[in-house]
Amino acid sequence: MDSSARRQIAVWLFICCAMVYATLVVGGVTRLTHSGLSIVEWQPIVGTIPPLNDAEWQATFDKYKATPEYIKVNHRMDLDEFKGIFWWEYWHRVLGRSIGMVFFIPFLYFLLRGKVARPLIPRLLGIFVLGGLQGAMGWYMVKSGLVDDPRVSQYRLTAHLGLAFVIFAAMFWVALGLLAERARASVDEGLRRLQRFAGWLALLIFVMVLSGGFVAGLHAGLTYNSFPLMYGYFVPPDMFMLTPWFSNFFNNPGTAQFDHRLIAWLLFFLLPYFWLKSRSVALTLTPRARLASHVLLLVFALQITLGISTLLLVVPVPLAASHQAGAFLLFATVLWLNHELRVEAAHT
Repeated sequence: MDSSARRQIAVWLFICCAMVYATLVVGGVTRLTHSGLSIVEWQPIVGTIPPLNDAEWQATFDKYKATPEYIKVNHRMDLDEFKGIFWWEYWHRVLGRSIGMVFFIPFLYFLLRGKVARPLIPRLLGIFVLGGLQGAMGWYMVKSGLVDDPRVSQYRLTAHLGLAFVIFAAMFWVALGLLAERARASVDEGLRRLQRFAGWLALLIFVMVLSGGFVAGLHAGLTYNSFPLMYGYFVPPDMFMLTPWFSNFFNNPGTAQFDHRLIAWLLFFLLPYFWLKSRSVALTLTPRARLASHVLLLVFALQITLGISTLLLVVPVPLAASHQAGAFLLFATVLWLNHELRVEAAHT
C-alpha cells in the first residue's frame, strides 16, 4: 500500500469523522429542543424526502398528533411550530444516512482500484456494519418514546451515543495509523507507563460520555443546579431512594448527575497529573506528542467550564449542545494522544 493511497484513505476517513461529529452536534440540539420524536416512521430511503406541499405537511403532522408527546406535552402546538422541531430531526437523519454513502461509495472505489491493503478490509467493513447498527439503534431509541411515556429510554439513548463514539474512534484510529504506524513495543519503561496511563484516561473519558448519556436521558441536568456541592451536599440525599439499590445508577436523576460529576472530578486531578508525568519523560517524546498532552489539558479545561456553566444556567440549549460537542473533542484528543505516544515508541 503506497504512501499516496494511505493518505487518500486517511483523508476520506477524517471526512467521515467530521460528519459523525456534525451528526452528533445536530443530534444534541435535536434532543435538547425535544425534536427527536417529531418523525414517527423510519423510512431509510423514502424518508430522505421531506413533505413538499401543504397536504403532505398536514399528513405528517397528523401522524405526530397520535403520539404520546403531542397528546401529553405539545397538544397546543400548531403546524408552524411542528415544522420547527421536524427539521432538526430530519437533518439529523439525513446526516446519518449521508455518512453511510460517504463511507461506502469511496470504500468501493478504493477497493476496486486495489488501494486498500488486505488487512485493512475487514476493519473498514466492520466500521460499515457498525454504521448500519447505529441507524437501527437510532430508530430503536425513537420507538421507546412513541409508546406511552413521551421520553426516549435512557438506556437506548446512551447506547446510541456510545455507539457513535465507538464508530468515530474506529475511523479516527485507523486514519491516524495510516499516516503514522504505531510501534508494537517500547524499550523505555517511563514511556510504557505513560502509554498505559493514557489508555486508562481514554477509557475513563468514554465512561464519562456514557454517564452523560444517562444524565441526558433522565434530564438530570435540571436537578441540583449548583456547584461545587449539590444544593449543599457532596452526595445527594436521594442517591439511593430507588430499590433495588443498583437501579439508582441508571434510573435516578440525582445519582446519574453525581456519577457524572464524580468522573469529572477524577479527571480534574488525573489529567494535570498525567501532564506533569509527560513532562518527566519529555526527552523521549516528539513535539506532536507533547502538543497532544498540552491540548488535552486545554480541551478538558474548556469542557469543565462548559459543563459547570450548563448546570448553573439550567441547561440552555447553546451551552448544553456545546458541552456535548466538547465531549467529542475531548475524546478525539485523548485518542490522538494515545496514538502519538505509541508512535513515539518506535523512536526510543
